[in-house]
Amino acid sequence: MGSERRQINTQGLELLKSFEGLRLTAYRDAVGVWTIGYGTTTGVRPGMRITQSQAEALLRQDLLRFETAVNNLVKVPLTDNQFSALVSFTYNVGERALGTSTLLRLLNQGNYRGAANEFLRWNKAGGRVLAGLTRRRNAERTLFLR
Repeated sequence: MGSERRQINTQGLELLKSFEGLRLTAYRDAVGVWTIGYGTTTGVRPGMRITQSQAEALLRQDLLRFETAVNNLVKVPLTDNQFSALVSFTYNVGERALGTSTLLRLLNQGNYRGAANEFLRWNKAGGRVLAGLTRRRNAERTLFLR
């Protein structure tokens, strides 16, 4: 891919923001992790409050980390939509989860369809299927296949 730094595209960013939602006060997510803004978890404390512009800055900072992870872990060519779907996915599940996933293994074998179908398996939090995660994984898969 060279050394160019790929970034999530507009469709991927809108998808990510719509599913993460924007919360300006710290809250516990579905599995009890303190979260703020558009799903930022790093350095979040109970009672913390931020502005919308701070939430955007935290999002950009977080995206850099997840864009880099996707760039480093994926060894096959990706379209902008595939890259963006993977960034949204990784933003939600984390770099370690992507790195050890069947999704990544299939993708790096060049099995794009198989990888796309793996998105749908990642719809649980705390062992429970969540409707919001099911919708998100369907949207990410759709973007990946577009």
